[in-house]
Amino acid sequence: MTVLVLDTPELLAKAAVASGFMSAMASAPDHRPHRLKFHFGFNRHAPGTEDLAMIRQHAAYLRQYPGLKVRVHGHSDNFGGEDYNRFLSRLRAHSVAKLLMQEGVAENQILLAHWGSTRPLARPEDHAANRRVELEYLSQDMAQAL
Repeated sequence: MTVLVLDTPELLAKAAVASGFMSAMASAPDHRPHRLKFHFGFNRHAPGTEDLAMIRQHAAYLRQYPGLKVRVHGHSDNFGGEDYNRFLSRLRAHSVAKLLMQEGVAENQILLAHWGSTRPLARPEDHAANRRVELEYLSQDMAQAL
């Protein structure tokens, strides 16, 4: 069996278009805000003031393209019990989602996920890197499948 590996974004995009895959992301110009991760202080669930401007840029982008959906992933470090870490990661995801909605993003464009400490970004000892919220843009089809 022959396997074709496409490791460049341009080739992947061309292959997706050629196969008939058309996502809402492909129809939107690529001026989506670049920063998708927001880090939090220890035992904190509100984004820092430096993150608010970037979250507002994401909100403006989502308002401009109502067919797009975003999944807000909340994460925590591995300090404390896993029940508390899941709770804290849920609070983080909800706080970012609330800010997006306050900026005019429709509630049906936002999906929430909270993982506690089960999906670290870095080594578990790198606590600061693991206390975060990540935004994942989804097409309409991908969001309905979830």
